[in-house]
Amino acid sequence: MRLKDLREDRDLTQREVADLLHIKQNTYSQYENGQRQIPVSALVVLARFYNTSVDYILGETDQIKPYQK
Repeated sequence: MRLKDLREDRDLTQREVADLLHIKQNTYSQYENGQRQIPVSALVVLARFYNTSVDYILGETDQIKPYQK
C-alpha cells in the first residue's frame, strides 16, 4: 500500500490522517505497516482526500489520477 508515501508527500503526520479518519494514531500506524487491514470506508475517504483512486492506494495501478466519472 502507498499510505505512507501519500501522507509523507503532503507533509502530514500519522495523527493528522488518523484525525481525518476519526481513529487513534496507533490504529492508523497499523494500517500503514500492514498490521491491520484498512476498512473500505477508510480507503474511500483517503482516496478522495488524496485525490487518487483506491486502486492506486492499494498498488493495483500506477495511475495516480482518480478515475473520471
